[in-house]
Formats: sequence, C-alpha cells, structure tokens
Amino acid sequence: MRRYSSALEALQQVFGYDSFRGFQKEVVETVVSGEDALVLMPTGGGKSLCYQIPALLRDGVAIVVSPLIALMHDQVDALEELGVRAAYLNSTLLPEEAVEVRNQVRRGEIDLLYVSPERLLMSSMLSFLKELRISLFAIDEAHCVSIWGHDFRPEYSKLSILKETFPQVPRIALTATADQKTREEIVEKLLLNPRKFIASFDRPNIFYRIVDKHNVKEQVAHFIRTEHPGECGVVYCLARSTCEDVCNFLQERGVRAVFYHAGLTAEERAARLALFQREDDVVMVATIAFGMGIDKPNVRFVAHVDMPKSIEGYFQETGRAGRDGLPSDAWMAYGLRDVVSQRRFIEQSDADELYKQLSTQKLDAMLGLAEACDCRRVRLLAYFGEKSEPCGKCDNCVNPPKIWDATLAAKKLISCIWRIQQKSGTSFGAKHVIDVLVGKETERVLSCGHNALSTWGIGKDLNDQQWRAVLRQLIARHVVWVDAERHNVLRLGQLANNLLRGEIQVEVRREVIDQPEGKSHRAQAKASRDEILAGLGGSARQIFEALRKWRLETARALNKPPYVIFPDRTLAEIARRKPVTLDAMLGIPGVGRRKLESYAEEIIKIVRAEC
Repeated sequence: MRRYSSALEALQQVFGYDSFRGFQKEVVETVVSGEDALVLMPTGGGKSLCYQIPALLRDGVAIVVSPLIALMHDQVDALEELGVRAAYLNSTLLPEEAVEVRNQVRRGEIDLLYVSPERLLMSSMLSFLKELRISLFAIDEAHCVSIWGHDFRPEYSKLSILKETFPQVPRIALTATADQKTREEIVEKLLLNPRKFIASFDRPNIFYRIVDKHNVKEQVAHFIRTEHPGECGVVYCLARSTCEDVCNFLQERGVRAVFYHAGLTAEERAARLALFQREDDVVMVATIAFGMGIDKPNVRFVAHVDMPKSIEGYFQETGRAGRDGLPSDAWMAYGLRDVVSQRRFIEQSDADELYKQLSTQKLDAMLGLAEACDCRRVRLLAYFGEKSEPCGKCDNCVNPPKIWDATLAAKKLISCIWRIQQKSGTSFGAKHVIDVLVGKETERVLSCGHNALSTWGIGKDLNDQQWRAVLRQLIARHVVWVDAERHNVLRLGQLANNLLRGEIQVEVRREVIDQPEGKSHRAQAKASRDEILAGLGGSARQIFEALRKWRLETARALNKPPYVIFPDRTLAEIARRKPVTLDAMLGIPGVGRRKLESYAEEIIKIVRAEC
C-alpha cells in the first residue's frame, strides 16, 4: 500500500472524510513528527484516526495495544474494509497463523499490528519487536494504567517498558475517561514530555435520565418497548444472576435479548458478542465484563438497572450509546439498595484504606449525580474539570424537578434510629426503621416493643418509597451509614447531630414524593429521534431502508458487522444525496477510495431502483 503525501490526503482517500474534527489534525501532526501525545476524547469522538493516519504516514509498523480481543477484531475488520493493511496477534490465531502474521510484519506488509498488553509484555514478543522498524506505539484505553482509574489492569502498568526499550519511537496514549490524577499517572508511566490534547467530554447527542427504582425489571422493559422497540442497546447489571433474570424477563416480553457475563465460557461470550455486533435489534444484558472497547455505532440506548460505582464508569458505559452521533438515551434506575450495595463493596474489599477512601469519594460523586436536582450534564462535565451551561437535554432540564424540604422528615428518621437502638440495645435495618415510622404493627415491631416508642407512627404522612428516598439522601451525605458487617443495619454518622441542630438541610425531589403524571422525558427524547428520521422523507427514506437491507445481507455474506460496511449516518447521507454516478459518490462522508471501488456500483443500482 502506498504511503500518502499528507494527513489530509490519507483522511480523504482512505477514510472518506473531507476534513478533520476538533484537534485530530494537531494530534496527527504531533505523532507524525515523532512526539508523544496524550489524547482525551469522548467515546465516538474519533480517537482511532489519531494513530491510524500517522501509521499510514510514518515508515514501519504501528503497534496498537488494545485490551480486548473483540475490539482488535473489529478494528482490523474495519481497516481491511478501507484497504488498510492491518492484523492482530492474539490467542484466537492458530500457531501457523500467528507465524504468518509475524512474517507479513517482517516483510513490511502490515501497517498496523494490534496486540494485547499481556502479549506485548512476553519476552518473545519484545524480541520480535526489536527486529522491526516501528512507526509508533498507540496505547488504547490508557486509563487502565492507573490504580486510581475505574478499570485498572496490572498489565498496563508494566507498559512503561516501552519508553525504556524503545525511547525513540513516539507513543500516543488514548482514553475517553480520565480525571486529573489518572492523567498524571498515564504520563508518568507511558509517555515522555507529551503534548496533551483534552477535548470536551460532552456527548450532546445523549439524553441522560435517572429514575427512582421501584420495579426495575418492569421499568427497563417498559423503557425499551416504548422508546426503543427493535433497536440495539445495552442493559448493565451489577450481578450475574441479575443479568440472567433481567434478560429472561425481557425475552418474555418480546425483546430480543441475550445476557453476557464472566461466568460464560469464552466460546459463549464470543458467540453472543458476535450476535450483538452483527444484528441491529439485539439488546445485550450484561455485567461490566461487557464493556471497554465495544465499538458499535448504532447502540441507541444504554440502561443501568444498578448504579455504577463511579462517574468514570458511568461515563464510559453510557458513552457506548450513540457513537454515530445520532440521538440516544442513557437511562438509569436508582434506589436505596444501590447506595447500600456500593458502600458494602467498598467496606468489605481487601483494598488498603487509601484506596477505600478514594473509592468512597468516587461513589459520593456518583451519588451526587444520581440525587442531583440541577442539570445532569453540568454535574457530569464538572467532575472532569469542564465548565458548562445547563444543557436542555437531560431529564432535569427538560422537566425541572420541584424540591421538597425533607429536613423535618430526616430528623424524624434519625430520632427513630436512635430510639430503636436505645430501646433494644442494637440497631436494625431500613425496612424495620421505616415500619416503625409509618406505624406498621408487624410481628417484629410488636415483639420488640417498638410500637411503644414515641417515634412509632410519626411518619404516616409518607409512604415506604418516600421514606427510602429521604434515607437515601442521608446515607449519601454520611448522616446515616449502613453497617455491612452487621446485616446492613442503620447507624448514625458523625453528622447526625449537625442535622438535628439545624446545620444541614435535606431536600428530596418532589417527583419522588408526589409521583405526578405529565409529559414524560421519554416522549421528548423520542420526538428528537423521530425528527432526524423524518428528514429522510419520501424516496430518501425508501433508499435508506433498502440500503440497510443491502448492508445487512452484505455483512452476513462477508461475516462482518454491518457498521463495518457503512454506518447509518453514511447510509442516511447517501439516501439524501441520491448519487447515480461514481463522481456523485465522491465526497460523501465515510466513502473512501476502497469502499467506492467495492460498493459504489451496488449502491447506485439501489438508488436508481428506488428513485
């Protein structure tokens, strides 16, 4: 494959785009010149181009460190479709296939070679690399290097060997999520005096929504069936058992769902991932084992039935939606059990105290986002050090919540916890405390004599769910804490007296208290999506649907994901322009030289037939 005279020529000829986005051009020029670069860019922001184009301009082979086999396969498939000479070395290759790849690299027939960090660190692999002329090292998902990050992988921390062994080879580290401490560690371990490129973390096409959890399986099923019928999405669950349970529930309600977690065999995981990648209507119900590197453009929603442990994790996971830039949803159900579970995980972990402290801080930030009454996006971006204005595209902006002063209720709850403990000499869990507050004569309440307490029945004006909302706020603020080692009993924190003295005010969203009816966020988000599709009216819409059908058939014949052929955005643009000549196909975003040669004639036939 010939080398290109400029980055812009490579962009236009290979990838089919007229111009770079954001600071892509500056990153490419930095790496081409031989300098190191740190690139922080949101999911779907075009990070891959930042090392793929330099790989086509510099002499030698680019070594791309990628954490997942599935991601390697997708990247290589996509590059081969573009006519780029790419390959991978991983455990899916037979020994003779791996030998052939190495020989191709030695002969200069490969421009990009994808490897896992584990393989790269093997002595045999390092010896092999020393034989080669290496154009650059690209370390994808670079946040994995940091012990303070949300997805630390020990192998990544050992990649410092690259700058020690190959000091003259430029390195580019890329990630979509990294706070300041993580960025510092990436630079320390992987790079040498890098130029730093930090893009806005904003994903304006994603509609963020967090709802109160009450019957989460029914809630997520309703969300999918009413807003995303027949569309591709991901549902994240905390536990494997929840994964399977939610998946079965969705299947019973007509959703084409499969589950994915670490308890499956490698073959089972590979088959389910392939199904998800190659079909447009599959909902993947998964733990975080299904995560980093999922690169399917037309994921229309990401749902969480359990709260993530950090904003980094939440941002990374929700960022898998709408990578094609089209309107998509980030939906999460959140309840008291989430707070309790996440705190228990931290307390019962074997980590040192410093790490537990940091994990608690990250969880507190996530709780703050979940409980927020102001703009979700402002809160989300502020966590990464980015200032922004209210977005108008999240649940709190579209339908601003009314706030209820729950300070008096919070004082009642604290008093109830204290009087129960004084009466019985021990603490009780949330359910029992709420039973006392609302005046329930349960067997346990009566046997403990808690119906005789002055706090029995003083909270009859609120129901169980509403009391849980108040308790959730108190736990999030460390006024009350859950003792995981004592069967999740409630204990008063150091700030309890501060609240009783009137130094702390507690506010709860009125939606939780009153549960009003009204126009849902769902309708407004769906309207936005429909508006985009409405832009393809008449024959354009027919062309688009015909192109989607052709793409699916072609992808199945080639055993590749449909989006590797063309993303929806490119098909939509073809449908709008209605090209009937090769010249007319030129300049359509996403149609490079190789794809023009491979598919233009078939596309033109479809356009002519539908016009």
